[in-house]
Amino acid sequence: MQEELRMVTEPVVVQAIINGERVDTEKRYTRENPANPEEIVGYGPVNTREDAVRAIDAAAAAFPAWAQTPLRERIAHMRRAIARFREAIPELVPLLSREHGKPVYDAQGEMFVSLAWMDYACDIAEEALAEKVEQHENGKTIITRDPMGVVAAITPWNYPLALSTIKIAPALIAGNTMVLKPSPFAPLAVSKAVEWMAGEFPAGVLNMVHGDADVGVELTTNPKVAKIAFTGGTKTATHIMKSASDTIKNMTLELGGNDAALVLSDFDVNDERAMRRLVISNFLTTGQICMIAKRVYVHRSIYDAFVEKYIEAANKWIRVGDAFHPDVTIGPVNNLPQVRHVERLIEDARSRGAKVIPLGRILDENVFAKGYFMQPTVVLGAGYDDPIVVEEQFGPTVPVLPYDDEEQGIQLVNNSIYGLTSSVWGEEEHALRVARRIEAGTTMINTAAVQGLDIRYPFGGFKQSGIGREYGVEGLLGYTELHVINVPKVGELPNIPE
Repeated sequence: MQEELRMVTEPVVVQAIINGERVDTEKRYTRENPANPEEIVGYGPVNTREDAVRAIDAAAAAFPAWAQTPLRERIAHMRRAIARFREAIPELVPLLSREHGKPVYDAQGEMFVSLAWMDYACDIAEEALAEKVEQHENGKTIITRDPMGVVAAITPWNYPLALSTIKIAPALIAGNTMVLKPSPFAPLAVSKAVEWMAGEFPAGVLNMVHGDADVGVELTTNPKVAKIAFTGGTKTATHIMKSASDTIKNMTLELGGNDAALVLSDFDVNDERAMRRLVISNFLTTGQICMIAKRVYVHRSIYDAFVEKYIEAANKWIRVGDAFHPDVTIGPVNNLPQVRHVERLIEDARSRGAKVIPLGRILDENVFAKGYFMQPTVVLGAGYDDPIVVEEQFGPTVPVLPYDDEEQGIQLVNNSIYGLTSSVWGEEEHALRVARRIEAGTTMINTAAVQGLDIRYPFGGFKQSGIGREYGVEGLLGYTELHVINVPKVGELPNIPE
């Protein structure tokens, strides 16, 4: 994506979208630039619970006609919405970088993933959603994939466009309507994109509200909502599940991860490209990705050599600075509470005797001092049960720990409440054998995180990393209900006494 960027320096104001109309609110919240918190990037609306009810009602009213719209027409609407999204990329990329903090190349990557998935969902829809008819000795059975109804989608700040479009495209193509609630920590680019996309659908099909916890409560408890699609923290998901239990809503939950990288004894520590991929898998987007490798276990026989080469590779790749600096690879942390969380884990590790080693270089000390920046670190000597190891850091730090044999390594990887993604590094056949024993929704070989993501295949987690799958055919079918229609042969029913 080499489009010339269109930088807007004036604060951006976004609104809610309810029944095809922009809705202003008296109260607004501000979104600062995490690289320079004194700079206001824009303002978002603080919607009320009543606004959420209106949006849900609009989606419910629009559902019957949209569900009955022929699939090819729904796909055509989506392709026009994708075209609007694509046209807006030169404006969306710098806006996302300013409000989120991620470097321009990273924001462009998010646009690429968003478009690739939406295009793919359109491409596979006719085949995936086609009804199946089976003739058999008892007559005929028809199996259809029917839309569910109103979808409430709640999305996080780390990949706001990718994690919204991952829900919008399959839900709407399948015939559902939607109310989307973005995160207040990165609301602007996604709101602009949804505003432009919503105009390509009938009023009420795609709605968007912002707001506090009471808005989220309405989205998860309202009886007109049939499905909840949530990406975020496991703790929040437990509240959502409780809220949704009274009406037994369908849910797709993509939650936290404490993803492990297992480095086998036959990994080549002198493979500079592989080591660079591992570093990137730890620190891309400043470590703020659910599927980032957050703990690294290295066979003790190569541990010392690995650490030396890892630090060398990290120091070459990591350059911390403003999102628009031409040499930057890592930007600021998105928000101050997240900085405090990561700092707490690092200080706790240090207090327990671990060694904390800074990585990379800071491009501009003055810029660094102003924003929510942290210098990336590697933590050596932590205990297997220390908080820096067992908790999800979601920031620019990673513990590297030794293990003694393969059985112990596998046990350490699996010893977590999470199981989102994982990676195994070493000779390919050996790594594949080990990968089959890892408890995770995705295991990658000699790569990790976004570098190994393929939107054609399902993505989701084991254990407390979530329920259901996104991406792939499964990500589309997850927004449908199976409907079985039986047509028995007349007179061929079992004998039933009169």
